[in-house]
Amino acid sequence: MLMKSSTQSLTEQLSARFAERIRNRLLAPGARLPSVRQCAQQHGVSPSTVVAAYDQLLAQGLVEARKNRGFFVRENGRGAAGAPLGDAQPEGLIEDAAVDRMAARWSTAHWFAARAAGRVPGVSPVNATALIRGMFHKISDKPQPGMGVFPPSWLESTFMPAAVRKVTHSRHLQEFSLQYGEPLGDAHLRRVLAKKLSTLNVHTSPEHIITTVGATHALDIVSRTLLRPGDPVMVEEPGWAVEFARLAALGMHILPVPRKPDGPDLEVMARYCEVHKPKLYVSVSVFHNPTGYCLTPGSAHRVLQLANQHNFHVVEDDTYSHIAPEHATRLTALDGLQRTIYVSGFAKILAPNWRIGFMAVPPLLIEPLLDTKLLATLTTPALLEKALALCIEQGQLRRHAERIRTRLDAARSRSVKLALQAGCTFAAEPTGLFGWVETGVDTDALAQRMLDEGYLLAPGALFHAERKPSTLMRINFATTQEAAFWQTFQQVVAAMK
Repeated sequence: MLMKSSTQSLTEQLSARFAERIRNRLLAPGARLPSVRQCAQQHGVSPSTVVAAYDQLLAQGLVEARKNRGFFVRENGRGAAGAPLGDAQPEGLIEDAAVDRMAARWSTAHWFAARAAGRVPGVSPVNATALIRGMFHKISDKPQPGMGVFPPSWLESTFMPAAVRKVTHSRHLQEFSLQYGEPLGDAHLRRVLAKKLSTLNVHTSPEHIITTVGATHALDIVSRTLLRPGDPVMVEEPGWAVEFARLAALGMHILPVPRKPDGPDLEVMARYCEVHKPKLYVSVSVFHNPTGYCLTPGSAHRVLQLANQHNFHVVEDDTYSHIAPEHATRLTALDGLQRTIYVSGFAKILAPNWRIGFMAVPPLLIEPLLDTKLLATLTTPALLEKALALCIEQGQLRRHAERIRTRLDAARSRSVKLALQAGCTFAAEPTGLFGWVETGVDTDALAQRMLDEGYLLAPGALFHAERKPSTLMRINFATTQEAAFWQTFQQVVAAMK
């Protein structure tokens, strides 16, 4: 019988039970594992726990998943009995297969959490694709504390569909649909963006703005243009897990810079500059992820002095600009886009699936960065860019962002109160979208146990370049307002202690 009071999570117990039976040949090669629903009923657990356990068995190479059929014990490392994927379903298993297919939509998120928590034997934690997939796959109907986005209900609007309709009814629709867009991006949007940036004291011209398929794409373009495998890159720590993984996948030498309340640890940066001669520094100056810290003017000036002295570029990721004060200190505003590159996007605040981002860059970097963009995507979708330009120009995006900020302020107040009542403390002052929370327990283990309860957490170890145990976790204030989550959290933490 599986035990909630065990030192292992339900997922680990179930996975270990099947693994032992397979290794002892109690389950023969080619044998079909129970369907997700059958297994959940047999062991008194949720279907999501079964999916996570089966994912662990997949990672160990003990089973394989066959399309529309279920999970089978592997035979000498090959597909069971050599059967091809997509064979007809055995009679009587149609309903179970439907449940398996439904559960498979949760599978990646569970795999992400299990792998990120270091709970999959023989598999290294934190994989870029596993993390990204986990971010966008729903594991239950409960609000997810570890997610990095606003709830869809917060982003609903009428002005975005109206803008798309207006653009598509234009007499120019056929003209711009039947040819590639402008290499730099839609000219109207770039003019609007240049005007919008001026309100942040980032002064540039439309000719120095390049649109991208989201802010992450802009960061990737910069990396592929300015760096070569092995080049040293300074990245804030704790920091965005996907950025660590993305740079590592490109073969870069990551130099983690501790992030302090006023900015990066300048002594560490100075040592890196002397010893490693870094080519790039990646920073989230405003509402830093995961701490919520904002850069101070004094720290910003010193960073720019180091950049000039040691000849490296600075990429400022201003993803959270829409919910941040306009007067917040930004490196690009102080530098005037000399050594700095400004990156932002609209997925967080407006429409995640529109995938519109942009960068404002120094004049000398326009051509090389544009070349990299064209080699990767040719151009970007003009239709959505034109619709976004309307949303910004007519003030609808600004009013939408104001509503989000008001709602977030209220959510943050509730979440902080509940977190404190649950025995947590905050390692950084609660601001912006995220809270950096001290739990008092190993959050890798906590994440796995909370997964059994249907909650996806973001353990602190995810936000470090090299994995290390942590008692911190990042919470999303928009998705941690419900007492039910914190009650479950308290019960799990008490059991762990």
